[in-house]
Amino acid sequence: MITHDIRSGATTSALLERGREVIRAEIDALIQLEAFLDENFATAVQMLDATRGRIVVTGMGKSGHMARKIAATFAATGSPAIFIHPAEAAHGDLGMVQDGDTLIVLSNSGSTPELTPVMQHCRALRIRIIGVASRADSPVMQAADVKLLIPQVREACPSNIAPTSSTAVMLALGDALAMALMDLRGVQRDSLKQLHPGGVIGLRLMAVSEMMHGGASLPLVRRETPMREVIMTMTSMGFGAAGVVDDDGRLVGVITDGDLRRHIGDLGDGHAVDVMTANPKTVPLDTLAEDALMIMNDCKITTVFVMEDERPEVPAGIVHIHDFVRYGLS
Repeated sequence: MITHDIRSGATTSALLERGREVIRAEIDALIQLEAFLDENFATAVQMLDATRGRIVVTGMGKSGHMARKIAATFAATGSPAIFIHPAEAAHGDLGMVQDGDTLIVLSNSGSTPELTPVMQHCRALRIRIIGVASRADSPVMQAADVKLLIPQVREACPSNIAPTSSTAVMLALGDALAMALMDLRGVQRDSLKQLHPGGVIGLRLMAVSEMMHGGASLPLVRRETPMREVIMTMTSMGFGAAGVVDDDGRLVGVITDGDLRRHIGDLGDGHAVDVMTANPKTVPLDTLAEDALMIMNDCKITTVFVMEDERPEVPAGIVHIHDFVRYGLS
């Protein structure tokens, strides 16, 4: 129950409490939704998995906004999906729905009249319908092959009118369907990367090999390299580190600014082998940039060598913490 009556000039504490009140109302609605899930949910996921065409999601008003987002979530997680506006559908867009599709209909009351033409069209084409509504005896649920009953929750609106808690319930149910379907279809990170080549998600799923510095940019020295030359390599390459390799090109150690400070007495006449830290932290070529960054943060290092696939002891490249910042990851 909403108890706060907000007026102009309300105190900061009153506004904060009002916001928390709304969030608590929606949390309570989601807890009710969790209890409502039954075997029909599993049946709906299996039906979506068997869909030969696309998942078509529809709804009117605020339910329509949730339907559009749910369709986008299905598409983003490997299941082709579209949103169809029920009012536009009755004026020609019904041609977007094809044999082999599966329809998901969202309506809190289950009695939205604009949904009728869409459902009738799908029934005529023998397209399976998943109904989502809060009333079991509503037209949407009567027309549905699988009925996903959602709780009749109190809206966060003081007048119990503006769709808030009910739309949160629909959104959460759509996410649950999409995530369960993604798991059932075995969609992995590689597939998600193909669907998210841009944006922050695309960056998070990028392989570290796509951002590493290789070839002539690799700061590598031999065990017997004098420290004066090692320091020049570290400075000229701009990574603040140098990898130490043996005669076969295998990485046997790394020298960082910290190693220089710890072995300041060996810098005059010493060699790389005298200063290096053996068994440095490395990552394979296919390591995700996000995971490489996590490893570097956990180990408190600013560079990491990326190793070849066929010869996992030979460095193929190097990445610096600044590379992640340059790509928008931090």
